[in-house]
Amino acid sequence: MAVIALEDLGKIYPDGTRAVGQVNLTIKDGEFLVLVGPSGCGKSTVLRMIAGLEDITEGKLSIGDRVVNDVPPKDRDIAMVFQNYALYPHMTVRDNMAFGLKLRKMPKADIEARVQEAAETLEITELLDRKPKALSGGQRQRVAMGRAIVREPKAFLMDEPLSNLDAKLRVQMRAELSRLHHRLNTTTVYVTHDQIEAMTLGHRVAVMRPVSGKRPYNLQQVAPPTELFNNPVNLFVAGFIGSPSMNLSYGTIDKTDEGYTATFANHTIAIDQESIDRHPGIDDYIGKQIVIGIRPGAFEDARIVDPAPGRTMSVTSDVNELLGSETYVHFLVDSQPVVTPDIEELLADAGTDVGSLGDKTKFTARISPDVDVPDGSSLDLVVDTTKLHFFDVDTSDKIGSVQAGQA
Repeated sequence: MAVIALEDLGKIYPDGTRAVGQVNLTIKDGEFLVLVGPSGCGKSTVLRMIAGLEDITEGKLSIGDRVVNDVPPKDRDIAMVFQNYALYPHMTVRDNMAFGLKLRKMPKADIEARVQEAAETLEITELLDRKPKALSGGQRQRVAMGRAIVREPKAFLMDEPLSNLDAKLRVQMRAELSRLHHRLNTTTVYVTHDQIEAMTLGHRVAVMRPVSGKRPYNLQQVAPPTELFNNPVNLFVAGFIGSPSMNLSYGTIDKTDEGYTATFANHTIAIDQESIDRHPGIDDYIGKQIVIGIRPGAFEDARIVDPAPGRTMSVTSDVNELLGSETYVHFLVDSQPVVTPDIEELLADAGTDVGSLGDKTKFTARISPDVDVPDGSSLDLVVDTTKLHFFDVDTSDKIGSVQAGQA
């Protein structure tokens, strides 16, 4: 196992296009770190630079105590698992797993021992004599994992290995990958565009965003999944992490003798002190326009919980989705639009509706399935005001954040 250190890592292609800029990241020994972000954010390029499949234009890359900028891929002692499995169709599972070891001219007995051990770990022993065409997608993915495991590398690099699987199998394979990492405890870097995969697999998650002329760096925030969800450092992370995504609206904060209130979406809501404490310096924004965010899970139907004074919103449902364990209520509220092209760019990068901060703002509430909410009906929603998020309109950073911008 090994520590992988990226220092001011950058990639500029010959035509001048910058794909990666100023990535500073240390992946701990035995850590499972996930690189997540929308298409074009540079996550696969970073992975390929670690693997040695892309030249490094700027900065330094170390694996263990060795700088590997100019070290060929075969000498980096890493194993990569690809999206398309890359199995040899004419070879059996056993031969596919053993092929890399044969090229290293390892003794036959050692090769067989490693293949058997990996097959038992992955529960594919009975598949060793089959060829890839006789395997399901999940079985092929396990074989690709087995081929990496037998090498006993310092680190695993995985480039969207589950994206070709159906939804049910992806859930199953996520659990298998977690169990496998607990067993092997090998440093792992995992690339995905699926934030659910990132949140369920990663010890830490690095959220990346495409570079631009004004912002020559990709990395937005590196933190454990719960920290990303509860304390996003800017609007990009807030909009990208979470499903459904965070509700956002323009609004203002006011302070009275009774405490703080937030006015947004044509409602004035009393704010709990916990939200204030998470935003040091909020008093500097009193009466100024900000962006206010609230997760869908911070709502509940007033028929389920008793609201504290000043903490309800009366809305009219637009479309409802009953999922069995929860109900999503979609509704429209009035917002206060301002001209903020930087925020629109941020939300577009994150895959959030650019028009979500217009005259009519789309909100989603995740509530109990125990109450009936017909489409078009009126209901009172209780707001958990300990979970409000406040962002600066000009910088898009979370108010009071000490980690905003480059992570």
